[in-house]
Amino acid sequence: MAGDDENTDDENKPVRKIKRRRGNTLEKWEVSIVKAMIARGGEFTNDQDILAYFTRPTRSVNHRLISQIRSGDKHKSIKAASDGSLEDFLATWPDIDPETGLSARGDELLIKAREAMIAAVHIFNGAGLTFRAELFIVTAVIAWTYLLHAWFKREGVDYRYPGQKTQEGADKYWELGHCLKQGKCPAKGGVAKNLEFLLGLRHEIEHRSTNRIDDAVGAKLQACCINFNDLLKREFGAQYGLEKRLPIALQFVSFGADQRSILKKASDLPQHLSSMIDEFEKSLTEEEMDDPAYRMKVAFVPVAAKRPGAADAAIEFVAAGSEEADEIGKVIFKEVSKKRYPPGEVVKRVQDAGFPKFRMHDHTLLWQSLDAKGKGNKGYGTDGDYKGSWVWFDKWVERVIEHCDEQGAMFK
Repeated sequence: MAGDDENTDDENKPVRKIKRRRGNTLEKWEVSIVKAMIARGGEFTNDQDILAYFTRPTRSVNHRLISQIRSGDKHKSIKAASDGSLEDFLATWPDIDPETGLSARGDELLIKAREAMIAAVHIFNGAGLTFRAELFIVTAVIAWTYLLHAWFKREGVDYRYPGQKTQEGADKYWELGHCLKQGKCPAKGGVAKNLEFLLGLRHEIEHRSTNRIDDAVGAKLQACCINFNDLLKREFGAQYGLEKRLPIALQFVSFGADQRSILKKASDLPQHLSSMIDEFEKSLTEEEMDDPAYRMKVAFVPVAAKRPGAADAAIEFVAAGSEEADEIGKVIFKEVSKKRYPPGEVVKRVQDAGFPKFRMHDHTLLWQSLDAKGKGNKGYGTDGDYKGSWVWFDKWVERVIEHCDEQGAMFK
């Protein structure tokens, strides 16, 4: 049986009902408009008719509030708006977006949050840009800040710093990092960890050069998008989801192992960014690291459809634990583990890559210094499944080549 927070759709699946919160009340400027309507009378004699001007899909105002304003029991100190202000209000009403039902003035924070995240994704997917990840992070932080402010406002939480003003004398509102520290904040667990990571990265972006970081943080950026959309729909309504506004990004290339190696080498992170990422992730548990809300990794595989119409789908979603999911898992694991190299083969490949002076002794010293066979070997290799000996993967070959390149002419 569905609880108070759920209703049921046509397929009898539970759907979360968006509760009306105590923040659903009139703002001061709206109270002044209500008083101007009451003073004018005529078509505004009926309280229910006045209320209709201030209700919308994102807000349900109690009908008693209008009568309390009329009687002076509520908002007695607020003055009525001028006739000119009332006319301006009526001339622009309703200021509702027909697609979402959001009010341009009343739902400004939610509108800005959605538009900022849409802009962030468009920037990242833009062809020809080389500063994509940095621009995405800065814009996504703005989007999340507005989204949480909208949530706090609806909940009746004052998200201003008490007694603090900007240089222009305006109220100073919480930044994203402070929002995440609040006990009531709806962004928790892996969602909060993801945002904390991006905030740390943003600080590096603000103060130092970053080079290209797209490949290194792409999984976190994807998780950021999914988390934003999930919280937006969960807390404000499924109709505000961004999936219809943001189609799948297409590309002109496919990547093989050699191409990935070249790209990785060309886009190595500078030391200060590597240090920042390492320090942040050292504090995470293995469970937090694997949480898809912290970082989202997706595998794209060609779909061999049994039904002709399904062959046109670029992405197919399958249920976890299903036969389809098991088959996909087999394909992915075969791809990941298909190549294994004994130590001699690693040395030969490194020599062929332009480092003829690299010897087996050098290889042994390197893997020992990096503890490449330890528990934290980062997927460099494995033992026991190849004639009982340790074997290395492509990732280790790439790492050795990087090491030789870092040594200048030593192995050339």
